[in-house]
Formats: sequence, C-alpha cells, structure tokens
Amino acid sequence: MKVAIFTDTFFPQINGVTKTLGKLKEYFDQRGIDYLIFAPDDSMKSNGNFEENIQRMISFRFFLYPECRLSVPNYFRIKNMLNEYKPDLIHIVTPFNLGLCGLKYATSYNIPLVSSYHTNFTHYLDYYNLNLLEKPIWSFFKWFHGHCELNFCPSQATLEELRRNGINNLAIWDRGIDTRFYSPDYRNKELRRNYGLEDKITLLYVGRLAPEKNLALLNKSMKLLDQKYRDKVKLLITGDGPLLNELKADSSQNIIFTGYMKGKELSKIYASADIFAFPSITETYGNVILEAMASGLPVVSFLEGGIRENLIDSYNGLACKEISPKAFASKLEKLITNKELRLELANNACEYALNKSWDNVFDRLVANYQKVVDYNSKETFISA
Repeated sequence: MKVAIFTDTFFPQINGVTKTLGKLKEYFDQRGIDYLIFAPDDSMKSNGNFEENIQRMISFRFFLYPECRLSVPNYFRIKNMLNEYKPDLIHIVTPFNLGLCGLKYATSYNIPLVSSYHTNFTHYLDYYNLNLLEKPIWSFFKWFHGHCELNFCPSQATLEELRRNGINNLAIWDRGIDTRFYSPDYRNKELRRNYGLEDKITLLYVGRLAPEKNLALLNKSMKLLDQKYRDKVKLLITGDGPLLNELKADSSQNIIFTGYMKGKELSKIYASADIFAFPSITETYGNVILEAMASGLPVVSFLEGGIRENLIDSYNGLACKEISPKAFASKLEKLITNKELRLELANNACEYALNKSWDNVFDRLVANYQKVVDYNSKETFISA
C-alpha cells in the first residue's frame, strides 16, 4: 500500500498532531509501508537536511492556531509528484492549504480519500472573540469531510460532535503512549531539589500556554490553594505560548515556569511531579493525559471532549464536573491532603497507560486504510 499524507503541522513544530504523525511515520518505517508526506517548511527546521519521504512547502503561521502553518503549495508540483508516486490512498490531516491540494488531487484522479479531525477549532473561537465564524467553519468542515470516505476522530466525544454537525463516515483513530519515554522510573531527586520541591506536593501542567487551554482557571485555583497550602504545594507549568508573560505577571509565588521541554527532560518533569492538573476543556483527545498517567501521576481535569476517553473518575484521577476555579481547587485539594488516595490513583493511572499501545492503534488505522482501498478497487472493478 502506498499512502500520501497531507498535513499543515509537522516537526519541528511540537503538538499532539505532530507527535502522533511522528509515531505513525516510525510505524510505517518499521512495517515497510510506503508513504509520502507533504508538510510545511518551517524557520525552525535545521540545516535544510534531506528528509526521506517528506516534501516540504513554503508556509507561514496560522493566526488562530500557530502550531498549524498555512502553506503556499505549488499544486502542479504536487500533482506531478503524485502522478509519479501513484498513491493507493490519500490521508488529509488538516483541512488547510495542503489539505485542499490533497483533496483536489484525490477527487480529480479518483484516489481513495480519508481525513482525520484533530483540533476543536470551533471551541477556540470563544477565547479569541471570533464566535461569528462558528457557522461558516462548520459549513466548511461539512463540505470538506463530505468528500472523504472515512473521517477519523481521536475520541468518541469528537465523533459525536462531528455527527451532530452533519459530518458522516466517521471512525475512531485513538492515541497511544510509548512507556519507554514516560514512566515513574524517570523521577529525579536532583530536578526536585533544583526547583525547591523536596518537601512539596508538586502539581504539574504540560501544554501550550494559550487562552484555549483554560489556564486562567488554573491560576485562580492556585490562588485559592495558596490560602491554605502556600508552604506545602508548588505548581510547575511546562510549555510555551502567547500567554506566557501574562501568566507570569499574574501568577502566585507558588507557580514555577519551566519553559518548553522535550525528550528526557520532559520525561523527568512528568515523573518528578505528584499530581497532573489539566484545566483544558477544548481537547479532541488530550495526549498529555496519557503521558502523565504513564509517568505515574493521578490526573485532575474536566470530563470535557476527548478527556473522557481516558480519565476515569476515582480510578486514575479525579474528574471535575463544575467548570469553576473553586471546584477545580477542591479536587486538587482532595489529592493534596490524602496521600493514600493520591498513591492509589497514581498506581491505577500507570497500569491504565501500560495497556495503551501505539502498535495496536496503528494496526487498526492501517486496517481501515485497507478496507477503503479494497472497497474502491471493488467499485472500480464493478464499474469497469
């Protein structure tokens, strides 16, 4: 099988989509699956090194979601490359400029087409005062995904939302975790000492520092906790984004901003904390939830969107039903004050994550690819 993938976000950008695509690329390489990825170029891309199986396109940042880049693709170049490559299937990851090129080629040459929905753009509109765009965006998504024979969703909650908005041919493409990189074994006394955490119960947030991550609520919750636990609790915020300076200016003294981390440093920061505090209500899946669980952290979050896929209340974390700083602080306090419960949920979280394998996730994805290809081959044969 030969698969052409179109995405407007890819390494070196770091987000849930790029991490998933990176794992998919590894899986394809290991299984000998032939693929070609069309992705944006990026000023961060080092040395212009040759990347096998990847075609880079000139791009610029998308104002609403900077992790995605709007490419300026040369369709004629893409068409010539695909004519030579002869893909069996096209997978569109993002519905922007590169995705539209993939759509045009697939529909023009009758190539089986699938897409995946990764980001709740319409949920972001509240945070950017752009609510008037909600109906036009859903209309565009309905048109775009209407051309696809399968539309993959990361969670059941996302699938149900797309169905409510008139998008059909839906299937689940969930997410996995690599426990080689996320494990309680990475807990690091030196890191805790460097941040002054030796005798502190340490909360952790990992993710983009942006309005749609609901970090203002987390900040308010910390201020409530400070009133009783100022000398007992610290919050580490790991990540970067447009809210960094604003959060620093308004944060309590018990919040430490570590900056962006990756690799072993990220593994250590996860495992060296005690509780994962994740206030976002806009996730299609929430990869960081699994990363935290695999690292041995109980999770406190809202049962919203894709978080429902993995957070089991009172088993691997605590689910907060009321979206308010007071309610969120109350759930955190329950784990801060109850060590026995905290350790029980931490052990359960780690055990839960061990059952989430990327290989199983991608086996199911490729099986769905094959079904689409086989169905189209049958249709083509009957038509002939």
